[in-house]
Amino acid sequence: MSFPVTPTLDTIVALCKRRGFVFPAAEIYGGINGVYDFGHLGTLMKNNIRTTWLKSLTNPRGEIVQIEGSLLAPEAVWKASGHVEGFHDPMVDCKACKKRFRADELDLNKGCPSCGNNDWTEIRQFNMMFKTQVGANQDSGSIAYLRPETAQAIYINFKNVMTTSRSKIPFGIAQIGKSFRNEITPKQFLFRMREFEQMEMQWFCKAETAPQELQNWTAQRLAFYKSIGLTMDKIRTRDHAADELAHYSTNCTDVEYQFPFGWKELEGIAHRGCYDLTQHSTHSGKDLGVFDEATKESYVPNVVECSIGVDRLFLTLLFDAYYEDVVEGETRVVLKLDKKIAPIKAAFLPLIKKLEEPAQKLYQSFLERGISVQYDASGSIGKRYRRQDEIGTPFCITYDFESEQDHCVTVRHRDTTKQERIAIDKLAEYLAL
Repeated sequence: MSFPVTPTLDTIVALCKRRGFVFPAAEIYGGINGVYDFGHLGTLMKNNIRTTWLKSLTNPRGEIVQIEGSLLAPEAVWKASGHVEGFHDPMVDCKACKKRFRADELDLNKGCPSCGNNDWTEIRQFNMMFKTQVGANQDSGSIAYLRPETAQAIYINFKNVMTTSRSKIPFGIAQIGKSFRNEITPKQFLFRMREFEQMEMQWFCKAETAPQELQNWTAQRLAFYKSIGLTMDKIRTRDHAADELAHYSTNCTDVEYQFPFGWKELEGIAHRGCYDLTQHSTHSGKDLGVFDEATKESYVPNVVECSIGVDRLFLTLLFDAYYEDVVEGETRVVLKLDKKIAPIKAAFLPLIKKLEEPAQKLYQSFLERGISVQYDASGSIGKRYRRQDEIGTPFCITYDFESEQDHCVTVRHRDTTKQERIAIDKLAEYLAL
């Protein structure tokens, strides 16, 4: 019988490295803090997260279109958005050991977490954006920044997208892509990183419908988490207090997950008002308003934003899916990932080497259909089952001696270890792959 175990962060980090989900970036050169590379399994799982998220945005209230914005933007964009002036974290250094910390995460009356001394510099505001120069001329006009969020590319392209897609209010623009923040203290593996991936959707609507849309999208986002198998007892929503709201936000609800290190934000759902479009319209001199045929007046739409980190959700899914149990006297680790999310959908295992040729043929037939499957003929059947359990593969298909006569295979279910005999020509239908 499986039982949930609350894994430590070290347990998940070790699993990711051991099974090829995630590696430290530039590891052979000592790595770089807060930056990671994703291996084959990690890449497949992230692809599944992206695909499932995009499907979850479908709704009867309006269409969702997509863009892919640039990673670099000129300084003018970030001045208009408020990031140059306001995208800061408070920073403090220990004078004794020279370690740097976020001041809002420390009790400065106590000693340094690293060396124990109580000798701090003054608190300074640290802008978290990565600044660079574009082109050969090194002057103020060449300053650019790596984007710290994906949303601004949507706002500055709002009119382009609306016109070319022939969209009408209300509608949404979705984007998946990298963002960069020079975090003072990146920590907790994939939870807080310097280079990370966001999935964001900006829903453009009239001001009078925005409060209801905030509720609509909050409910829809919770339904998404349930659909991908997260334990809903570990999910909660929290409305921001007035003094917590970002400068652009009218209202905000966080979806939080109970990590081993506490309740932390998983997704932010914010009513941003018309702040962003108004700012970019004012600073660029370009009209980003919409003409209302009914009232014969122009207005600037309001925005309801849904924003989640791909990497943070990836980590959440691993924590939530981690189980341990005893099978045939051995403790096994099993990731009970929803089959929509699991990187490998099925594994094909010949019972012995003599049966490799027909097993390979069956494996290839699924591979040619574009399904992420694996073939494993190495080691005992029990060890092969354990390997697949640990990476979350929902089904193991064993081709055995009887398969030659009855044209069936044995399908083993990951979560229960139950085995069933299924006809080969019915296998895809049975697995629903």
